[in-house]
Amino acid sequence: MSNEPKSTTAAAAPSNFLRAIIENDNAAGHYAGRTDVRGQPLPAVVTRFPPEPNGYLHIGHAKSICLNFGLARDYAGRCHLRFDDTNPAKEEQEYVDTIIDSVRWLGFDWKQNDGEHLYYASDYFPMLYRMAEYLITAGHAYVDSQSAAEMAANRGSFSEPGKDSPFRNRPAEESLDLFRRMKAGEFKDGEHILRAKIDMASPNMNMRDPAIYRIRYAHHHRTGDAWCIYPMYDYAHPISDALENITHSLCTLEFQDHRPFYDWVLERLAEGGFLQRPLPHQYEFARLNLTYAITSKRKLLQLVEEKIVDGWDDPRMPTIVGIRRRGYTPEAVQLFCERIGVAKADSWIDMSILEGALRDDLDPKAPRATAVLNPLRLVIDNFPESETVECSAPVHPHDPSRGVRTFPISRELWIEADDFMETPSKGFFRLYPGNKVRLRYGYVVECTGCDKDAEGNVIAVHCNYYPDSKSGTEGSANYKVKGNIHWVSVGHALQAEVRLYDRLFSEPQPDAGGRDFKQALNPQAKSVISAYLEPGLAGALPEQRFQFERHGYFVADRVDSQPGKPVFNRITTLKDSWGGKGA
Repeated sequence: MSNEPKSTTAAAAPSNFLRAIIENDNAAGHYAGRTDVRGQPLPAVVTRFPPEPNGYLHIGHAKSICLNFGLARDYAGRCHLRFDDTNPAKEEQEYVDTIIDSVRWLGFDWKQNDGEHLYYASDYFPMLYRMAEYLITAGHAYVDSQSAAEMAANRGSFSEPGKDSPFRNRPAEESLDLFRRMKAGEFKDGEHILRAKIDMASPNMNMRDPAIYRIRYAHHHRTGDAWCIYPMYDYAHPISDALENITHSLCTLEFQDHRPFYDWVLERLAEGGFLQRPLPHQYEFARLNLTYAITSKRKLLQLVEEKIVDGWDDPRMPTIVGIRRRGYTPEAVQLFCERIGVAKADSWIDMSILEGALRDDLDPKAPRATAVLNPLRLVIDNFPESETVECSAPVHPHDPSRGVRTFPISRELWIEADDFMETPSKGFFRLYPGNKVRLRYGYVVECTGCDKDAEGNVIAVHCNYYPDSKSGTEGSANYKVKGNIHWVSVGHALQAEVRLYDRLFSEPQPDAGGRDFKQALNPQAKSVISAYLEPGLAGALPEQRFQFERHGYFVADRVDSQPGKPVFNRITTLKDSWGGKGA
């Protein structure tokens, strides 16, 4: 049997086992009747999204955000945003700011009628320290003075138990004195460490006297240089949950083996009178494994540092800032998270499900527009040279209430180069000598020939139009043609930079088996072209989305667009062009 996550390429009915857990807890009144330190009643469901501010959030975090905030919303509870900022060497205010912005962009907030529930683990440093002193005096923790190499050697393996540290039975008074001197800055990094005293023979490696405090001389983005010892994540996290009255602590499956220590910490401190029951409970769910993407922070950082991408917000990146700049909507991400559900077993979710949710969200919203991405000049020889005629088209074909947009037709137009073939192939119904087509929202024209350059390349197509064939007039019904092509007027079109984005990787699991993920980079993931757009798009605002008819969904870039000069990113094509290539 393989341990690789199974593949999911089609959206199935979403499941969420966590809802059953919450409903059972609510029915039993497990968290009913609680009050906070001010005596105010607490909801029966309190969740939290607890990122470490050491990088940019990605699509996997979006699943956790939607899950935690969504469950709190659906069960009349509340969700906290808490920064687990216990490792100052890797954490920065920049990451705090972008995480706050990303959660809000996704449509969630931590403000409730009873206040703003934004927290930092660093706010609890004094209390975490006092609790650690209690664990020492109660015989549940000790200061270990082994080197890191000695500790690793004595930890054992999955097949062999660990060995007790020679300092494990150090008197509590001695450990307490050393711990206080650690806090006072008397020792070097790594000279001592505070460990929980549990069981070095435990089959669970996480219970073999795990570290709970280490010396680290690093400037903290919030507490500055006030501390030179910092709590370990596995110690600070459950305590933070309890102090915030969290009921359901939701995390991904890799933390399943950490749950016994989570419970151990809470039980010991509840016994000491520091925490009130009922205590939080940890539940694990499958993380998001998305095909054609990587979500390793280390590998994403590598892409940025090696300039393989254009920064954290590159529209090819799976970061939230990246997919936002690509043109994804918060509603599309929420819809995707609803569709994939919440499971206990890992699986691969195909990128097409995310893109399908995006199309389903954009189709009823996005106004339509005309764009020519691969331009070829079309000359209507019998159209008066100085004349223009106004044409109109619906802003949205399925919503007449949104009105119409107008644009001129003139003697010279831009059309797509692949809408003309001098010698047509079978089934080609567009422009070729002697054939008639309709210029979408305009006139019927008949192709009369083409011009070529010295190398034989077609540089212009010629045609004649039928003045009584204009769309929307009675005469248009007299013309039956199979081809219908889009166009923009040469003299009126907006010339704009358009960036055609696609999946960053050409293989569904770029880093499978430990291989170099960069070998799977898609060389077609980005191309930049100069396109011609209908003139009304000059007024496009940053992050305004459109469907370019025939081509897909596009967004005015939120960074590089300027007033009157938008830059467009392709969000996604109209249809899945990767069908059959899934995991």
